[in-house]
Amino acid sequence: MFLKKIIFILILLFISVPIRCFSLCESSYSCLLMDVDSGRVLYSKRANAKHLIASTTKLMTFLVAYENGNLDDLYEAKEDILKMYGTSIYLSLGEKMSLKDLLYGLILRSGNDASVVIANNVFKDYDTFIVKMNERAQELGMKNTIFKNPHGLDEETENYSTSQDMALLSKFLYNIPFFRVVTSTKHYQTATDLKSYDWYNRNKLLTQYRYATGGKNGYTPKAGKTLVTTASKNNLSLTAVSLDDDNLYDTHISLYEYGFANYESYQIINKNTFSYRDSHYDGKMYVNNSFSYPITSGEKEKLEVVIQVIKKVDLEKSKKVGDVIVYFDGDEVYREDLLIKNNGVNNDSFLKRIKNFFHNFFKRLSHW
Repeated sequence: MFLKKIIFILILLFISVPIRCFSLCESSYSCLLMDVDSGRVLYSKRANAKHLIASTTKLMTFLVAYENGNLDDLYEAKEDILKMYGTSIYLSLGEKMSLKDLLYGLILRSGNDASVVIANNVFKDYDTFIVKMNERAQELGMKNTIFKNPHGLDEETENYSTSQDMALLSKFLYNIPFFRVVTSTKHYQTATDLKSYDWYNRNKLLTQYRYATGGKNGYTPKAGKTLVTTASKNNLSLTAVSLDDDNLYDTHISLYEYGFANYESYQIINKNTFSYRDSHYDGKMYVNNSFSYPITSGEKEKLEVVIQVIKKVDLEKSKKVGDVIVYFDGDEVYREDLLIKNNGVNNDSFLKRIKNFFHNFFKRLSHW
């Protein structure tokens, strides 16, 4: 009897102790997991908390340079490189390297010298490049981001962002084929007129995790360890961000394993099989793009597709006759133009044409 009472008390004590929920990002200040196709956030912790981002800054440096520069142009290393410290590709003063190779050095080796050479040459001056970095951030919806330099060193100037904003940047970059090639490269060799280079990617996730497809790491004593990566499995492409994380590679693997285990890419719109007709138009309607959305096994009932048709459209000026809208749990997550093939005829326009035909016909008869 006494033993039963002890067991009963122990059970009560166990039940009364709060069970600590396991966090996927226990070691990070901030983290986020996002689907790169739809932008749906699958997991987050302090997603909008600002923090120093160290060399993950170079993801924006890459984007601005790629969008505004010529990959074949040769850029000369000037005295600015002498002020750089930390990770480097070890350019020599006066050495000329193509923008393409500088971007490989920027991502694979996190070259701080490469970043200032890029910033000094893509536009008329360094300051213009920094302005463009911030403008591009705002255009991408990175509302809590500020760039003061192209490299991420933070002793003189500081770059701040959030895991949410950096995921948006990674999402956009993932859609650039050249970036995917660069960021997934494990080994790269090149040469200038002065010397040859042999680079290995500093992103260890590429070798530690078989589904990893790329990314960029960073570190300063003030920022801690930062990491932005991407991974793909079973038609699901994700991006993960962790800021100030001493266990960053394990964090990213845990985030990806969580995402791949719990979500699937569910195709909602298939442009090849989409078909719709409406009484206002004579013709088959179509869409130009397919759309998939990551959902768990129990979330399909939260999806809704609504087709909105514009009743009067001048088909000689526009093929758009409406919108296809996807809602998830009541929120709009995607919108696509509803188009009609060239043989589509607006009924109002068709009747008008018949009326004009007979009007002109009888008008000609009256002149005979």
